[in-house]
Amino acid sequence: MRFHVLTLFPQMIEQGLSESITGRALKQNIISLNTVNIRDFAHNKHNKVDDYTYGGGAGMLMQAEPVYQAVRSVMSQINKCNQVHSGDNSEKNIADENILYENTSYKNTAEEIKNHNARLIYVTPQGSVFNQQMAAEFAKCDDLIFLCGHYEGIDERVLEETVTDYVSIGDYVLTGGELPSMVMIDAISRLVPGVLHNDISAETESFHGNLLEYPQYSRPVEWHDKKVPEVLMSGNQKKIDAWRLEKSVERTKERRPDLYAGFKRLDKCREFLMKNKLLHIDMIELINRGCAEILFEADGEYLLRDMVSKVCFHTRPDEGGSKLIDLVQEDATKPVDKYSSQHIPENVTDQIVNGIVLHQQRYVELFTANGFNETVECMQAVYTNKEKLSVSGLYRPDGRPMPNGLIIRKLDAADIQEAAPMYPGFDNPDYIIERIEAGAVYGAFFGDNTANDTINTLAGIIGIHEEGSIGMLYVKPQYRHQKLATALETYAFNRALENGWIPYGQIIVGNDASMRLQESMGLHFSKSPVYWMTKNNA
Repeated sequence: MRFHVLTLFPQMIEQGLSESITGRALKQNIISLNTVNIRDFAHNKHNKVDDYTYGGGAGMLMQAEPVYQAVRSVMSQINKCNQVHSGDNSEKNIADENILYENTSYKNTAEEIKNHNARLIYVTPQGSVFNQQMAAEFAKCDDLIFLCGHYEGIDERVLEETVTDYVSIGDYVLTGGELPSMVMIDAISRLVPGVLHNDISAETESFHGNLLEYPQYSRPVEWHDKKVPEVLMSGNQKKIDAWRLEKSVERTKERRPDLYAGFKRLDKCREFLMKNKLLHIDMIELINRGCAEILFEADGEYLLRDMVSKVCFHTRPDEGGSKLIDLVQEDATKPVDKYSSQHIPENVTDQIVNGIVLHQQRYVELFTANGFNETVECMQAVYTNKEKLSVSGLYRPDGRPMPNGLIIRKLDAADIQEAAPMYPGFDNPDYIIERIEAGAVYGAFFGDNTANDTINTLAGIIGIHEEGSIGMLYVKPQYRHQKLATALETYAFNRALENGWIPYGQIIVGNDASMRLQESMGLHFSKSPVYWMTKNNA
């Protein structure tokens, strides 16, 4: 993750982010920080970047050209960095790119920024209020550019041409955008894999799942006549988790009734989905992990969206018609009884960006008629036990090699080249790279344990998909029939259980070998499949 801050006070940014967790992440090159002084692009004697506003009014306004040139300089750096990473750093391409950003007539900078998996955030009280969901969305970008205003703001014309997001940190006015930028960089950085030592921390803290964090205590047991609750010292993790949930609910209801209302809506939805747990495990786990938002609900019909992956999930278990749709009756003399005569409003389809999972076959025709393509049909496979699977004879949980030299560990950037071909993806060949960078893919490695060599032969992989299901399982042909697939699944399932998740996978219909593997591991299957669909953007 690369952060770029366009500011009149670069030292303020550098000093503010050089300490604590962000400072450590910068030193370890997990994130990078590039501060750009907008004054460097003011071509006048005193590096002046402001002027009077047309139409009169108090105060001065930052001019368009210095800001625009500063943005273009950052885009030039992003392009060069991307060329180096892709291996395309020839002199010709770099020269072409320099010409592009020296051309003052170049337009659509905001669109160009988005095409580079980047965002330019203008910090302003007029923007959407920053929250944890927004932080999670921004954390998926390669580059984030923060534009810090001063004086009375910035010339509207350069904002229209460059800004992708207008963001505020609250309904109050500050002297500049530096402090809000640092607040957002801190919140976003914590979601970048490797920044926090504890991978679970970012998922369990305040605002996760519409609940505030539970009270926490440290030594001593008694302080100022106040004692640590006995349940926290009981060693009974089940009771501890129940107590923490209870206190989170109580605290949210008392301090943030707005969040509590959202929690109750999701809790009601989860209770409804639990009536057919196996079919709806993906939606249930989405709620359990605090990643779900309700886009639509009416009479037993729900449309949820994963706030991280933006994948949507739809269900209407009974035989009633969908409230999502409008009926389009072309011939008033005939009853409307075909899905081809039904229309999904654009305000619904516009929110389905990265595909939708349907839980009833009868809606496949409806979504197909409204511009979606069915990509895959899957059975839900769920591990319903709460106890971890036995690892005996499969791998050692302490990370030491087995007698045959096998270890299983999380993949990192150094493993991408070898692992990427194992999972080509359906429509995104870079998907596995993104999951490895997110710390969500595990690999089985073999080495010569007797020679004490470095274990460096990748034999197979498994991972956790963005929406929470376990998959991407692949074992190289020469390593099959050695229980390696069982070892990988056991490892992934146990990691999920450690996080308090219900392990589940989605098995493509017709993949009999995978179905047999899941049965052998004690998984239970939904009685009917789910249907992944993507929007036809052609």
